[in-house]
Amino acid sequence: MSLERKDDYDHNAWLQEKDLSPVETTFLTALIWMDKRLRIVDYLEILESLYYRVNLQMPKSHTEQYNLDNKFWYWYPLYTLGLFSTLSYIVAAVSGALLGFYYSPATTGDPTTAYTQIEFIMTELQFGFFLRSLHRWSAQVMVAAVFLHMLRVYFTGSYKEPRELNWILGIILISLTMGFGYTGYLLPWDQLAFWAGQIGVEMALSVPLIGEWAAQLVFGGFTLSQATLQRMYILHVFLLPFIVTTLIAIHIGIVWVQGIAEPH
Repeated sequence: MSLERKDDYDHNAWLQEKDLSPVETTFLTALIWMDKRLRIVDYLEILESLYYRVNLQMPKSHTEQYNLDNKFWYWYPLYTLGLFSTLSYIVAAVSGALLGFYYSPATTGDPTTAYTQIEFIMTELQFGFFLRSLHRWSAQVMVAAVFLHMLRVYFTGSYKEPRELNWILGIILISLTMGFGYTGYLLPWDQLAFWAGQIGVEMALSVPLIGEWAAQLVFGGFTLSQATLQRMYILHVFLLPFIVTTLIAIHIGIVWVQGIAEPH
């Protein structure tokens, strides 16, 4: 009897000795078959070891260190705003990526093409109304959650040493979040978008010294045009997502290293 056949015999005998259900027997048989070929169990043990090492290195909050659960339990809902902001961003990103299959800025010189595509998504595309509403509301929830998260950090003193860098990073993130909202607001190219864009142009022109340069760079000129819509689309879809995702990863990594700063 070869070694492989002997191993099969031992495994089969072991399975027969156990009082297992058919589902358990099927699962273990498949696992044994795959482990012989792909060393599944070895890699699972490596992942398990890595999981416990990471948990041992997780920093503890002040509540955990000093057993303050009975005093600070009422703060806990406020400490979920960062996670809530991240989840809202993920939902907005996924729904926005799906909307990207059906939307594109005008390419024929007529910016109203964008509005026509929004009409198609809202009225003719199956689940299009739900998808756009999901994207819009998740973006609005993200803006609100980020704003409340920043208020919580400020009023609980969580921005103080040694967390100054993460506080500055949070200010950058909330600024980019507002940029996300503004660029997305212009993409439907309806009346609200048009006048919001016109206000943006006027605000850019009011900046001393660099106002005209900023208006030409961001809006493609001093009046709204197809170039404006294309710039908003590029910022909203190609530039801001990569920057914000990178900064969120760094932000969460710093929180993981430093721990959560609860009120003293």
